[in-house]
Order: sequence, then structure tokens, then C-alpha cells
Amino acid sequence: MNLGRVGVWSVELRFHSDAGEIAEAAAELEELGYGALWTPGGVGGDILEAITRLLRSTRSVVAASGILNIWKHEPGTVADGFASIEAESPGRFLLGLGVSHAPLVDSEDERIYRRPLAKMRSFLDALDAATPAVPRERRVLGALGPKSLALSSERACGAHPYFVPPQHTRWAREILGDGPLLAPELAVLLETDPATARATARAYMESYLRLPNYVNAILRHGFDENDLRDGGSERLVDAIVAWGTEADIARRVAQLHALGADHVCIQVLGAPAGGLPTEQWRRLAPALVG
Repeated sequence: MNLGRVGVWSVELRFHSDAGEIAEAAAELEELGYGALWTPGGVGGDILEAITRLLRSTRSVVAASGILNIWKHEPGTVADGFASIEAESPGRFLLGLGVSHAPLVDSEDERIYRRPLAKMRSFLDALDAATPAVPRERRVLGALGPKSLALSSERACGAHPYFVPPQHTRWAREILGDGPLLAPELAVLLETDPATARATARAYMESYLRLPNYVNAILRHGFDENDLRDGGSERLVDAIVAWGTEADIARRVAQLHALGADHVCIQVLGAPAGGLPTEQWRRLAPALVG
């Protein structure tokens, strides 16, 4: 699939309150030249319906789930949904799958988050066995660790790491080797004041730093427990969130490409309350895809 070199990862493209504004935004993002529209599915729910809405609002851009939580969906239902989307918008849906995190999956009464890699293999087996099957080249895994990265090259078209420092991209490419897709997410913020930028970044990072899979990925790449304190050290904040001018952010995206990424999906921080970061998407487009 041709995702282009830069796409948009957006919570707002799924959860904004005005469906009409989502449709208009998706169409404009396509016109601006972004190659793929990624929308989250970690909480479960109507992620396939959200993908369908994005595809109906656009002509040729790829829509991708980043990610569909495999603990919250049955593989047969996902395969049927994929087939329906494929019939309506052939070749335009990339199914991103992920194992999420134990604190988000387990409840007070039930602990089901066990052997996540085995769970992913079982889910992929079911997608292979479905009629019609979900093709390997049309699925990507939200992989962070070495075993999940290896699985993403064996059983999917590649990996979609989220909330990782740049060092992870180089390491992931070494594990994947040449060929498999590597599409990391990068949080970005158009803000040049360091104090303001880092305060906004820490507010975004707070909930993720409580999730063990992300913490383990960070600690694997040159950071330690001190970097996790008080919302994140400056070094960690600056590694996770690219902030500054359009040119500053373009340099960070270029860095990830140089480290081995095929496609970088930017997540714009600092959207107006209850709104879409439309102005930021417009400002960044000439520097990133122009």
C-alpha cells in the first residue's frame, strides 16, 4: 500500500463531536497531501465504523487503525468488517492491530491480559482462516518489543510503534530488516517557547507513562527511572514530542526517515478545546509533504 512518507494520527478524526467536521477535515487532509489517516481503536467500540466514515469522506487516501485492540474485538467480526470495507473502498484500509496494556484491558473483577503475544498469534491465525481472509500485506502490528517486532514482519506487512523515542526506530529497523513497513507515530507541537511546549507535552505524556509496555520500551533505549519522574525529564519529553517551528518538526520527521522509518504519522498536540487541529495540519503540510 502507498501510505506516502507522512500521514496524520488523530484522536479527533474518531471522537470529535461533529461528524460533518470530521468528514471535511479528512477531505482536506487528503488535499493537503498527507498519505494516510490513522485513528485510534484502543478503547474498542466502533473503530471499523470510524474507518468507513473516513474512507467515504475521501477519494484515495489510506485509512488505518492505530490500533484495533484485539482483546475488545472478535477476529471473525473484524474479518467480516474488513471484507465490507474492502468491497466499498478497495485497497484503502490498513488494519492496525495491537495488544494494548494490562491496565486498560483488565478490570477489577477480571484479569484477562495474559500471554499477549500468544493472543496476537491466535488472532492472526483466525484472520488467516476467515472467509475471505484478511491478507498479511493489509495488516500492521502495534509492535514495541523485539518479539512483537519480529512477529510483525512474519505475520503482517510491518510495524506501527507508538509513543517511542527516535532510538526505537533505528532498533526496530534492525529487527525488521529491509522490506517490512515501519510506520512510527510522532507527537508534534507547533510551539517555540520551551516551557510552554514541555508543559503541554507532559500533560499529553502523563497517562502513557503509567502504561508498562510504553515504559519498558522507553527504558530499553537509554533512559532510566529518573527520566520517568515528574512527568518526564526534559530529555525524555524532547525525545517523545517534537516541538518548535514547522522546520523543527520537519527535521524530526526527516530524522525518523533516516533512522529507518518508511512512513511517519504525526499526532498534532494543542488542538483547541473541543475542536480539530486544522490550522496546525495546514501549517505543517508544506514542510512535511509539500
